[in-house]
Amino acid sequence: MATIRLGDIAPDFTVDSSMGMINFYEYLGDSWGILFSHPADFTPVCTTELGTAAQFKDEFDKRNVKMIALSVDGTASHAEWIKDINEVQNTIVNFPIIADEDRKVSNLYDMIHPNADSTLTVRSVFIVAPDKTVKLMLTYPASTGRNFYELLRVIDSLQLTAHHKVATPANWKNGEKVVVSPAIATEDAKKLFPKGVEEIKPYLRMTPDPS
Repeated sequence: MATIRLGDIAPDFTVDSSMGMINFYEYLGDSWGILFSHPADFTPVCTTELGTAAQFKDEFDKRNVKMIALSVDGTASHAEWIKDINEVQNTIVNFPIIADEDRKVSNLYDMIHPNADSTLTVRSVFIVAPDKTVKLMLTYPASTGRNFYELLRVIDSLQLTAHHKVATPANWKNGEKVVVSPAIATEDAKKLFPKGVEEIKPYLRMTPDPS
């Protein structure tokens, strides 16, 4: 079973899904991607998550992020489950759900944790950059639904810090002040960030959102 770490190249795969055969890399193209797994079809927490993901699709689209979900059941099961999701969550599932009956992708991404359940996937999240490197991994127990506001917040941080020499502090939200990279001297930072640099400690400098 594969072990994936931050910065690794996300494994490619070609699988069947609720929207037909999909190659992961081709599906992502030059976009960011978010891959999230579900223990099984017709499970209550997953139903709320997939409905919420569909409702958030416009927000992910704004950030050039393509969503793709995974469950260990087949396409026929997915089709029936999607009807329930659309009805219960008053939405339309508008992204593919991988049919991972043979656990190919689950094993490739280490989504099955035997101490939790020997056959079902945990709630894994992988955020993949356009260069196909893994930028974030989260693992939730089956009993805890994901916070999609937090996933958007993390994507905002990843995209900002990919283009500017900054980091984002605790509880940061898009548009708020950010931390200047410790590798940059304060005098250089003042030239690099014309909106101003606030030196709280020599190693802790803040600047307005440079984007």
